[in-house]
Parts: sequence; C-alpha cells; structure tokens
Amino acid sequence: MIFNPRDETYKTPYGAVSTRTAITLTLRPAATERFTACTLVISLEFAGLRREIPLSPAGEQDGRALFSGAYIAPSEPDLLWLCFRFSRENGETVWLGKNGLCGEGQAVCWQQTVYDGSTHCPDWFGRGVTYQIFPDRFCRLSVPDPAGMLGDRVVHQRWDELMEYLPDAQGEIRNRDFYGGSLQGIESKLDYLQRLGVTTLYLNPIFESDSNHRYNTGDYKRVDPMLGTEEDLRRLCAKAKERGIHVMLDGVFNHTGDNSRYFNARGSYPTLGAAQSKDSPYYTWYDFQEWPRRYISWWGITTLPAVNESHPDYIDYIIEGEDSVIRHWLRCGADAWRLDVADELPDEFIARIRRVMTEEKPDSFLLGEVWEDGSNKIAYSRRRKYLLGHETDGLMNYPFRVSALDYLRGGDAANFKEAMETIRENYPPSAFYSAMNMLGTHDNPRVLTMLGTYPKEAPSTRTGRAHYRMTSQEYFRGSRLLQAGAILLYAFPGSPTVYYGDEVGMEGYEDPFNRGTFPWGDEDPAIQKRFIRLGQLRNTRPSLQRGDLRWHYAQGHTLAFSRRWEGETTLAAINVGDNLVSLTLPWRGTLATDALTGQQFLPLHGHVTLTLLPMDGVLLI
Repeated sequence: MIFNPRDETYKTPYGAVSTRTAITLTLRPAATERFTACTLVISLEFAGLRREIPLSPAGEQDGRALFSGAYIAPSEPDLLWLCFRFSRENGETVWLGKNGLCGEGQAVCWQQTVYDGSTHCPDWFGRGVTYQIFPDRFCRLSVPDPAGMLGDRVVHQRWDELMEYLPDAQGEIRNRDFYGGSLQGIESKLDYLQRLGVTTLYLNPIFESDSNHRYNTGDYKRVDPMLGTEEDLRRLCAKAKERGIHVMLDGVFNHTGDNSRYFNARGSYPTLGAAQSKDSPYYTWYDFQEWPRRYISWWGITTLPAVNESHPDYIDYIIEGEDSVIRHWLRCGADAWRLDVADELPDEFIARIRRVMTEEKPDSFLLGEVWEDGSNKIAYSRRRKYLLGHETDGLMNYPFRVSALDYLRGGDAANFKEAMETIRENYPPSAFYSAMNMLGTHDNPRVLTMLGTYPKEAPSTRTGRAHYRMTSQEYFRGSRLLQAGAILLYAFPGSPTVYYGDEVGMEGYEDPFNRGTFPWGDEDPAIQKRFIRLGQLRNTRPSLQRGDLRWHYAQGHTLAFSRRWEGETTLAAINVGDNLVSLTLPWRGTLATDALTGQQFLPLHGHVTLTLLPMDGVLLI
C-alpha cells in the first residue's frame, strides 16, 4: 500500500474537507523502487486549474521510502482530482493512481471534495426517521366524488380493489383511477406514525393534478381537492409538529402537466395557457419547437411539457416572488422540500431555492432526488454541485439502497462496506449524515417482493405481475430478510426512510403495483413490531442519531458495525445467510443486551461472542 486516503497514516483529515483546510499526505512506496522525488498533481474541476506540489523525502520505515507534504484546499468549493508523479535518478517517471503504479496518462485519480463549511445544514432530518406516503393510497375517511375535479377521474369504491394497470384504447396508461386517500386521512393516523418513531413525513406530490401520482402538476398553488384544502395541510403540519414530526413536500419543478393552469392544452382552466396563446403569461416558461404542438418535454412524454427553469418569470413564480411556491408552502407549515429529478434542474435554480428557504425558514431542509453518487455526478455533460454547500442539504441515498439490497439478496458484505465507504469519503459529513436511506420507494418494486422472490424472474406480463402474490415460502424468506435489512437501515448513518406499507408486509412489482392501498387491519405483526421497535431505538439513542461509524466485520453474509456518541455505543450485527454464524466482536461495556429481543451477552476480555440466526441480526446496547 503506497497511499490509502481512508487511513490517517497516509492522509489527514479523512474524506471531504471545507475550504482552506490544510491536508497532510504521506506516501510509502517500497524503498526498492528507488524513487528520489514525488510530486502531488491536483486538477481543480470547476476552477479549471492544475497545481503541482512537491512532497519532501521523510526517510525510510519498514522498507518503505516516505514522502510527506501538505496543501491547502482552495478558498472556493471545488472537486479536486489527485494523483502522484514519482521520479528516479535516471530521469524515469512513474505515476501513481487508484489503479497503482502506471505510465503517464494512465493514473485513475483520487477524488477530494472541497465544500463550503460556513453554510448551515439542519441536522434534524438525518437524526430521525422518515416515512414516505403516496397520498392517494394511505388512508381515506370517505369515498370522494370526483365531479368537478380536474381530469377524467375514476374512484374505486372498495379500498382493496386492484388498481387499473392496462393501457387504454389509445395504448396509454393514464393513471386516472383514484382511491381517495386524503390529508385528513393522514392526520387521523398521526398517532400510528408517532408510534413508528417517525420524525419526518415525506409526501409525494399533493398539488392539483389529473393523475393519481400528481407528478404532472396542474396548479402549484392549490392542494388537489381530492386530498383536501390548504387549511387541511396547515392543520396536518401543525398537528404533526405537536408530535415532533416535520412535513416534507415534493417539488416537481422541471415540468408541468399539459393539462395545467400554465400550459392548458385541454382548456381545463379559465386562465390563458401557453398552448392556447403566445400572449399567455406562461408562454415564455416553455420551449416550443413548433407552437403549439411541438415542444420540449420531460423524456419526450408530451403530457409533461418541460419548463425553462432559467426564465426570470418562472424563477419568480416558483422561488423568488413574495408569495412564491417555495415560500407559500413553507409558511403553511412545511419544513422541507424534496426536489424531483434534481439532475434536470440547473445548479443556479437549486441554489436559489436553498437561499430562499434559508431566508424564509432558516432550519428548513432541501433534499435532492439523485440516483448515483451525488458528489461527482455528471448530468447532461456537466459536473453537478449538489453537495458543495450552496445547493441541497442532502440527497436520496440510492447507492445505499442498491448495495443494501445486493447484500440482503446474497451479495458480499464487503461490497456494501466498500460502496458506503466511497460515499462517506466523497460526501461532506453533514450530507452523509443527512442522506435519505431507503430500501423501497414509489419508483421501485416493493422491497418485500424483491427479497422474497429473488432470484426468480418476475412474471412476463403486466397481468401476471398485477395478480402475483408470493408463495408462503417466498413470503417467509422475504419477511426475514426485510427484518434483517431494517436493522441495517435504522442503524446506519442517515435518515432511515420507510415507504408506506413496507413496515407491514406490502408486496408488489413495479409501478403501479408498488402503490397499493395501505392494508389497515391486515398488517403483518412480526414485521410491524420490528419497525416499531427500531423507530423507538432510533429516537432514544444519540449514538444512532449522530454517532460515528466503525466497521467490525464485512465478509460474505455477515456484517457488523457500531455507532458511538459521547460514551454511548450501539452495535449492529447482521447475518443474511441460511446458516448460523458465530462472531466475536469488541465490546467495552460490562454487559451487552440485544435491544430487539432482550437477550444478554457477557463480554470476556473486551469482546462479546454472538451466534447470529439465519436471516436476522442483533442490535447491541
């Protein structure tokens, strides 16, 4: 090992750093290489600069030649790429990158994130538990009458009916069937959410729209009448806050619906829309190739005309205006926004939202939907700046979901550790601890189905997937792995996020089958009990909310790590295999108790020996 940036022997401080931080490096090539000089080569992504800094020879140790030095991180946030150039007495040059010693131009650089540490990042989100609700499907108090509402809506009379899933006569799936879940319905279940330990309630879009998912916004300033009224939202936010629960709204600002107040292709609104007249106040929001029929839309879906987020009128309406969309709903009681398809939004647009949110409500939280490592993401040929201090506070942690599911379905625990160490190394600490960690979302098949049916292929037809229910054997396996995965979810840094119904055993393949109605009265008690207990622990143990991360074991089917904060330690150990596993781990206390079962373990010489059941785990306190 010549250089390992995750080891303080080679680099301090660890991971991402704030601007103007001094970074110390030590390289340790074999003395037999006979290198006489070493130079650090830095490329600054956004500044477009290149720097070379000589490292000084620092003697030898254990057959290794030492080269040491330091550099100061730039005064502006940036993304740095590091590699090293060694020289020999004969003038030969050798480069060092993540791929080892190599020739010039072949080195794979190390990433160094430099962020603005002076900006405030609220820490309440990452400390607590998030619960995601698809509003139409969570709880209804009565069957609504869709008469007079936007679009051609159909309401299911029975809560447990199968959703519409086949294309219509025109070959399109329009998502016009509703079940009538409402804001008052959510309010009626706040005691249940509090029992789950929920501290953030993330609502998929609630604004007026003609679809049940409401990602094709009709009116940003109006709550969809099937969900309720603005007063209902205000009351929900107030009642939630009384229970220590923040409300996060979904902001869909890259596109609107074609059947919206702003585009109004079908004349549903009395206002003049961009598709009706070039004199419309909203005409400049859209990019028409041939007015009114050809225009830029999200991924070519014509019912989702894309907006021009750089136009001053749109910026004023959504962000800057006195009663902008961002300001208005924060004043109604929301504490956070989640930005849908953040990759599609310009950096400056996101930065403006962050500035206005901080101005309007200093402790509000901005989350971005990004599916990859957000520290180095390239979208539309541009490197993004989500986490450098002026845009999002945190991101949806899809890398966690992908690597956790891979591990739970039989992958090597070492791969999960490596994936998470990459994120921890690349993200500013506040962003790592404020990541939205999840196993399931509205965009993916239900986690129980993914765990229970693996590796069997899903039915090939939509009808087959619509009606599929797991066998008892599949359900048992999925349930066990989900409960093991819940330990990982709640013990790991970042906000553990539960997609409504995952905590009671809901199953289903892709959209819309992952968006069924909550099975009130038919919950799986074993799964639900596990989630309730984990929620209680997350909210009462500072080590799970803020503690550092220490890995103890990550091989094969077994994973163990601990969190420590001000003398309190919580240790998670998980076995996703089919056999018992014996594991000996460090333990400082006089007695270790599994907080999930109450079982106690007596340490010996600073270690505790566990026998982990198949597809299960422990949470030692």
